[in-house]
Amino acid sequence: MHRCIFVSIVILFNGLARVVGQDVQKLSLGEQPIFRVSKTNQKIMIDGELNEEIWQKTEARTLDYFYRVEKPDDQQQTTFRMLWDEQNLYLFYQMEDKYLTVLETRRDGEPYFDDCAEIFFITAPDSLDTHFGYELNLNKASNDFIYFNSYYKGKDIVYRSFNPEFEVETTYDGTVNDNSDIDNGWTMEMAIPISNFGELGEAVPLQKGTRWAILAVRQDRNDLKGNRRSTSTLFPIYDISKNVHQANRFGLVEFIE
Repeated sequence: MHRCIFVSIVILFNGLARVVGQDVQKLSLGEQPIFRVSKTNQKIMIDGELNEEIWQKTEARTLDYFYRVEKPDDQQQTTFRMLWDEQNLYLFYQMEDKYLTVLETRRDGEPYFDDCAEIFFITAPDSLDTHFGYELNLNKASNDFIYFNSYYKGKDIVYRSFNPEFEVETTYDGTVNDNSDIDNGWTMEMAIPISNFGELGEAVPLQKGTRWAILAVRQDRNDLKGNRRSTSTLFPIYDISKNVHQANRFGLVEFIE
């Protein structure tokens, strides 16, 4: 079991554009196609492998929005899947990668400068300036937090002292930190207890028809020296200069059976 945090909370200010209103039960951002998450009745083994049949039945979507692309190899495909049951959310990232690169080993360090998979969640209606966040690299080094947008005088802050549990496993096909050859890629699979999302107060109950907002992100590092890396996202964020923590650019997921 890995211990980590990842929460960001967003308070809806009057000036937020492109956000469609929502009722007590539904969070609605409009704009992007809803990502649908199937319920599983199968036990999911967190091993970094797509062994369970249900993984082939839930929606699979590629991260098609790329940023900071400087070289042809910076634009590599990632396929993202999610499942749910009464206890957990399950995530699977399947990533093509010619140059597996990872250095960070510390918790709450900087895994986002490595080959890294990230997920951000907004679970409560009318909360578009706070989100839970998990960022994990190929070493399974995690950066966990609650992120508050425009908390004071327009500045964001990150709260790192919340430590929920989750389970994670990675696999890779290639040689790590050796760019003399061509690698094939890596995977990351996670199980996140739904109980983690109750730490900040009441969240929308997870059941058929529930909608949350998320952003799945991949950081792709292909050079051992420096911190150059490309970024790809499940939903478009448009202005990468503001970083990936723009809650009004997240997209909707709907939990189905």
